[in-house]
Amino acid sequence: MGLFRKGAEAEAPDGADFLESIPRRVVTLWIPLVLFLVVLLFPFYWMGITAFKSNEELYNYTDFSPFWVVHPTLDNIHRLLFRTSYPQWLLNTMLVSVVSTFLSLFCAVCAAYAIERLRFKGARYVGLAIFLAYLVPPSILFIPLASMVFAYGLFDTKWALILTYPTFLIPFCTWLLMGYFRSIPFELEECALIDGASRLQILVKILLPLAVPGLISAGIFAFTLSWNEFIYALTFIQSSEQKTVPVGVVTELVEGDVYHWGALMAGALLGSLPVAILYSFFVEHYVASMTGAVKE
Repeated sequence: MGLFRKGAEAEAPDGADFLESIPRRVVTLWIPLVLFLVVLLFPFYWMGITAFKSNEELYNYTDFSPFWVVHPTLDNIHRLLFRTSYPQWLLNTMLVSVVSTFLSLFCAVCAAYAIERLRFKGARYVGLAIFLAYLVPPSILFIPLASMVFAYGLFDTKWALILTYPTFLIPFCTWLLMGYFRSIPFELEECALIDGASRLQILVKILLPLAVPGLISAGIFAFTLSWNEFIYALTFIQSSEQKTVPVGVVTELVEGDVYHWGALMAGALLGSLPVAILYSFFVEHYVASMTGAVKE
């Protein structure tokens, strides 16, 4: 019995032996990567095929598969571009996002440089306060901001968004740039001070060129947050001509309980392209900002 039991144990395969027949790289890299891509890209795929489907294909799952397009149509895009103010919404969103991003970056650079490089008393507490300000939900801030927008006569104008978006962009960009400025050696600044350079010259000619990856990373995040912002744009803008893409698509293409899904998905698809293009151009700088361009 002992010999028979030993022989049976030798012949029984181990539960993990099947992994030895599969390359380890496939199990540890390619399978998780494929699963991640499927989960990540499937919403965009669904959005893309819905934008080119007719209403018959959208609602008739008996004769048409929901996972591909049988008879593509451009009616949804035509409705979006020519029967709504979508081109104007796109221009409004671009203008508000670009101006808000540059204004926020300017303020964030000044604040981050002062906190990290001037070494004044209480700098750490100021940095912590800025980070805590970023954690305040916009849903709490829009009520007092609405009073200020009405008081200054900015309601239903682009300036209402341009001047309120920095309330959550500046804390985020400052916190991000503080970490990047901290990675730049102080010796560079001390040598420049010995040579007679002013603080402004040091900032413009030394720190900012070295911090370009960090600036691009902060700018991309600020632009994306501005582009996708919904609460302030819904609260401070009323007329259709002044709306941004996130608000215009939702408010103008939903009529009561009727959802124009094809036009909605087309608006979301076209609205996501500028952000995707921006990321594709600056992805190398964005990755560089994650590790720092200068080492001690």
